[in-house]
Amino acid sequence: MIIEKLKSFGLTEKEAKVYMAILELGETNVQRISNKSKIKRTTLYDILDLLKEKGLISSTIKNKKKYFIASDPRELESKLEERKTTIKSIIPYLLSITNLIDNKPKIRFFEGDEGIKEIYLDTLKYPDNPIWAWVTEEIWQVIDQDFIDYYLNQRVKKKIWAYVIAPDKEQIQTYKSEDSRFLRQTRIDRGEGFSIQVEIDLYGENKIGVMAFKEKIGLIIESQKIFNTLKSIFDSAWRNLE
Repeated sequence: MIIEKLKSFGLTEKEAKVYMAILELGETNVQRISNKSKIKRTTLYDILDLLKEKGLISSTIKNKKKYFIASDPRELESKLEERKTTIKSIIPYLLSITNLIDNKPKIRFFEGDEGIKEIYLDTLKYPDNPIWAWVTEEIWQVIDQDFIDYYLNQRVKKKIWAYVIAPDKEQIQTYKSEDSRFLRQTRIDRGEGFSIQVEIDLYGENKIGVMAFKEKIGLIIESQKIFNTLKSIFDSAWRNLE
């Protein structure tokens, strides 16, 4: 199915449907795209912005109305080849840096919504290995629901269980009610002094992902000692919340 093929290129299912709708309609407006793709207009605007960022569509203004046009499908292949070439060209340099800092904790810094998404995607590289996380409700104020849905479905597909400690907030209660759907166990800390404004994910045996949503920055730290220390703190808190 063409939608599945487009997803393998890195699009979400909704992004693929919208791209296909625009491709079939030609130069078109939001209402026609919504009707063709069966995606609500409220969701559609974010998807259109993502497709524009990826260079898969463009827009134009005519008679004070905005229209969208799909890029030439051959550009998909061109962009993929461009990525491969870029990666190949920098691999020797990256390896030389890795050798220099091999015995030090590795820290990568990320900025913006897309940077935070990269941290989430990194946690999917370890199928069958669990994630231990402190979670904040601030994620829903920053990260779009399409990406959240994509991430959760991929995590389930890869059989990655999540063990979560979260504050007692209304959105978290809804989140917890869906635990069984998403291979997750959530324990809520109702202590008056418990406040968390960033998400911290422990995964991949020695990785720590830190995401500050409102500041739109994040880190991936690779350190066995930091991982082991935070995992010990998590385990203690987890037992106390039984």
